Amino acid sequence: MDRAEEGRLLRQAQRGDADAFAALYREHVQVIYRYIVHRVGDHHLAEDLTADVFTKALQGLDRYREQGKPLVAWLYRIARARVIDHYRRTSRRPVESDVEAEPLPFDADLDTPMVRREAARVLRAAIAELTEDQQQVVILRFVEGYRVEAIASLMGKQPNAIKALQHRALRTLANRLARAGFDIESVLAGIS
Repeated sequence: MDRAEEGRLLRQAQRGDADAFAALYREHVQVIYRYIVHRVGDHHLAEDLTADVFTKALQGLDRYREQGKPLVAWLYRIARARVIDHYRRTSRRPVESDVEAEPLPFDADLDTPMVRREAARVLRAAIAELTEDQQQVVILRFVEGYRVEAIASLMGKQPNAIKALQHRALRTLANRLARAGFDIESVLAGIS
């Protein structure tokens, strides 16, 4: 959907047109859901939080003002806040177990799907240990495929700040994956 069409639907939705809001919902629900599921690691919880995001968006739609950014930037901010609120309410963060501290030896004869599932699990746990901004950059860059400039715009930061966040996040992820016996390049290539 182009920005002009999105703007037209947004104005209609702000005037109470339920069909216009439904069109905006359909356009953005999957990207917001994917962002949340990568942050919380639970599909059912991600569905609930995604519903919360769009409920909050609908409630705040009359106060929304476009500031040169696409609507999805506002939805990402709401999603990030919902995830933070969830972790504050539950006071839980993933914790590394003793088993995860042991390197996983790589054997070429291992079943490839099993290795991929384990790598994905270790990657999700490692991402959960990053700062909120680092998590957002990693998900937007490597899962959603946004360019650095687009992420900077979505997050309201300078491109150099995004590059620095990405660099620190990848260094942290590489260390965590190495402790579990994985190479970050092969893991990131496996999720592409």
